[in-house]
Amino acid sequence: MNDLAAPRLTHDPETRRDIAHVGPIELYTPVLEQSRDFFVDLMAMREVHRDEASVYLHAWDDYQSYTVRLIEREQAGIGRTYLRAASPQALERLRERIEAAGLARGTDDSVHGLGEVLRFDDPDGHPMGLYWDVDWYEADATDTPALKNQAAAFPGRGANIRRLDHVNYLTGDVPETAEFLGDVLGARCTERIVTDEGDPAAIWFNLGNKTYDLVYTQDWTGSHGRLHHVAFATDTREDILRAADVFLEAGVHIETGPHKHAIQQTFFLYVWEPGGNRIELCNAGARVILAPDWKTISWTSAERAKGQAWGLKTIDSFHTHGTPLV
Repeated sequence: MNDLAAPRLTHDPETRRDIAHVGPIELYTPVLEQSRDFFVDLMAMREVHRDEASVYLHAWDDYQSYTVRLIEREQAGIGRTYLRAASPQALERLRERIEAAGLARGTDDSVHGLGEVLRFDDPDGHPMGLYWDVDWYEADATDTPALKNQAAAFPGRGANIRRLDHVNYLTGDVPETAEFLGDVLGARCTERIVTDEGDPAAIWFNLGNKTYDLVYTQDWTGSHGRLHHVAFATDTREDILRAADVFLEAGVHIETGPHKHAIQQTFFLYVWEPGGNRIELCNAGARVILAPDWKTISWTSAERAKGQAWGLKTIDSFHTHGTPLV
């Protein structure tokens, strides 16, 4: 693919919107209680449920009953990512395409807070789940919001994250994953990094009008199924600046930022939670993509070598650290 200005359309505009958004995610950690305290005490999430080996957390403006399930495992990493279908009919259309691709792994009706889940893997082996029925968050007397059009009370503390924003996975085969996202899930590639030969090395896909929801980056180790980072959205850049001070006082490892990405123009801060997973706090401002025929923006290796839009040079660990560790 040598024409960087006009890549292949990676979605069919007539079949898009079958997925509404990224739903709850599962995150593995070897230090469950320490990771729980990071998200509750520093990120301003709320513990809403727990079982023998996991804790469920809710971000204050998530309409669903929980946002993240922390699961105790020997190694850090990403568990299952759940995607909500846009309707029961959309779920059936997606089921047909996923089964035809040979990636379906059966159904599960025991997932906390969700109805029947169609389990499947992406081509790199990351576990995913598709659902329609979902339990909505019900605030209790301690977090009833003043405004009835938000899920819970505004916490106004710590990083004060509002919602899950996106997941960035590591993958051994970016082109294969790009085809799956476009052809099977109906997602749209909004931006990408290409090699000098014109092959994609990193891809940003969106499901709705947000600039991106699912990101895949080439895994330099050649491994499969690993995580680069999970990102949470704040209301403002000032929330991220305050969060940097919060993390500093708490002894959390601040990897890089705050800076501004050139790709997607995201203002960001990256930290490592106690289990070792990279967490991004991000604020993309008011950027949305309204054009139904949006043309993918391609960034060359030379353009990427210039670094961020502004801020310090990208730290080396950003290109080498992923979970589980290799």
